[in-house]
This record gives sequence, structure tokens and C-alpha cells, in this order.
Amino acid sequence: MTDGASDAGARQAARAIDALRRGWPFRVTGPDGALDLLAVESARDDALVGFGSSDVLISGERAVTLKLTNQRVAATPGPVRLAGAADRVAAALVIADPALDLAHPLKGPFRTVATGSETAASAAMTMARHAGLLPAFFVREATGATETACSADDVALLLDPARLQVAARARLPVAASESAEIVAFRSPEEASDHVALVIGKRDGNPPVVRLHSECLTGDVLGSLKCDCGPQLHAALHAMADAPWGVLLYLRQEGRGIGLVNKLRAYALQDQGYDTVDANLRLGFPVEARDFAIAGRMLELLNIPRIRLMTNNPEKVARLEKEGVEVVERLPLALPTNKYNEQYLATKRDRTGHQL
Repeated sequence: MTDGASDAGARQAARAIDALRRGWPFRVTGPDGALDLLAVESARDDALVGFGSSDVLISGERAVTLKLTNQRVAATPGPVRLAGAADRVAAALVIADPALDLAHPLKGPFRTVATGSETAASAAMTMARHAGLLPAFFVREATGATETACSADDVALLLDPARLQVAARARLPVAASESAEIVAFRSPEEASDHVALVIGKRDGNPPVVRLHSECLTGDVLGSLKCDCGPQLHAALHAMADAPWGVLLYLRQEGRGIGLVNKLRAYALQDQGYDTVDANLRLGFPVEARDFAIAGRMLELLNIPRIRLMTNNPEKVARLEKEGVEVVERLPLALPTNKYNEQYLATKRDRTGHQL
């Protein structure tokens, strides 16, 4: 359940993310200060003139790519502020967008300065990722009045999986099981709806559970660059062969960076970067998904013990951290093709998947 104060804070954060996407300035406050921000990707030069700052805030991951962490101010993990780095949107995009790195290999020199609020800067990076934009902003210390403002706590509240509730449920015959049931989950102010597909008849045994992150290119379009589509359908049929199972379909495209940024990562892979390095060059963590959402969905389904179908031991650890007892890990082995061999090798060699 929610209360009035928490609802108001979550609404403030939702408005700020909307402003971020539309290229409007917004303010984020934290206990260590407040920042006015304007997203580089959605900004326009006329708005930048009114904003009145040429400082640029980028993520710590992007700062590593730009080799800025040898400067003392940028030496610790976290967002990095570049003083007077860009007076136009196009110049800021050269800093923020790795797709432009080959055309603009020489950048800077840049001078890093204190962010003005580490808490607000970190919250802004979370907001950019949630909005599906590049993690880069024009930034200044909070000045005067502002139309849109939220706190870092408001952002955390908006994205808190504890706010997730069951929104609807219905019978859904699918190819793997004609008696399946679909359950939709929704938070009051958050736009992403997650779903669970329950297959088979529930009994006292732990179900086979698969956490599947949304993949438009693989699940719907049949992309050969990943194994998502085949994994999804193989998992459903494996659940149908078990006494019962649950597919948790999480709306966290591209390991939590969003569809557009995932496609940017694809373009970087075409330049020779693997999936890990592509995410880092974009300025994102290698793993940005929130597995607490899956834990909350299982809680709402009253499923405390599971048999988890995954090749990723990290999923086991992350779910157990959320209070879910994983009694068994079930591998999901599928053949490779010439387009996803490197992708799967990267999973094995760099992110610990047991393939």
C-alpha cells in the first residue's frame, strides 16, 4: 500500500523523468546539494541558452571510456562533471554518444570539477537510464525557481518494487500450455507493466521459474544476434513438461538500458566491441536490471521457493538476496548460430554464465 506523502514524491519523480525525456530542465535535490539538469540527448540549443551552463555531467562508466579518471576529482566511481565542456548540443553529443567516437576520436582536454551533489548526480543517471536516454546532462548548481523538481529519494521511491501490485489476471492459452494464466503487475506512477505467465497446476512443489527480460528484437522479431527468443520458447515448453512453472517477463529491455540504447550497443558491436564494452562505452553498467522486481512478483504470487531456470549464477544470488529460496538451478542449453557466437562467448567469459 502507499500513502499520500509517498505518492506525492513518486509523482514528482515521474514528472521530472517526463521533463528529462522532453528536453526540459528539471531539478534534483539531495542531502549534499541540488542540481539543475538538462538531458543532452533531448536538449535543444535554444533551451541551452536559457539554461546558462556549459558544464556537462556524464556517468562514471563513460568517464572511464574518455580516460578522465586519472584526474583527482574523477578518480572515485560515480558521475563526473566537466567544466565548460560544451556550449552547443552537438558538442555535448560528441562527448556523450559513443557512436560519434570514430568521427571525433580526439576530445577535450577536459577539466573535471566537483559535481555539486553526488546524490543528485547519481539519481540523474538512474533517471536517464530509466528514460532510455544517454546518461549525460548539461548541469549547474540549483538557481532560482524551477517548474519541475524532485529529490533523489523521490526517484528511489518511484522505482521501488515494493509499490508493485497485481493489476489484472486472465486465462491465456499459449502454444506451450492451453491452460496458462497471465498476471499483470503495475506500480501507481511507473509506466512499465511486468507480467507473469503461470503454466500448469499449482501444487506444493517449487515451480520452475524463468526470469526473462523483455527483448523486442529477439522475442518478437526473431533476431539472430541473441538467444532470447529461443530461450523464451524453450523455457515455456520446459515448464509445460514440469508439474508447473512461472515465466516472469520483466520490462527491462537491454539488461535495463532500454531499447534505443540497446540498438546503440548493437551498432557498437558492429564496430568490434563485445556486449560488455558496448554498454560501458555508452555509459551504463554491464548489468542494470533490477531483480528486486522479480522478487516482488514472486511475493505477490505467494511463491517463496523456486527451481530457477538460468545459466547465470548471478541471478540465483540476486534472487536469494531478495528473500527467494532457490532450491535448484536448471540450465537452459540451446544451439548457437554464426550471429550470436560472440555474444554467448562474452556471456560465458565476462559475465560468468555457465554455458
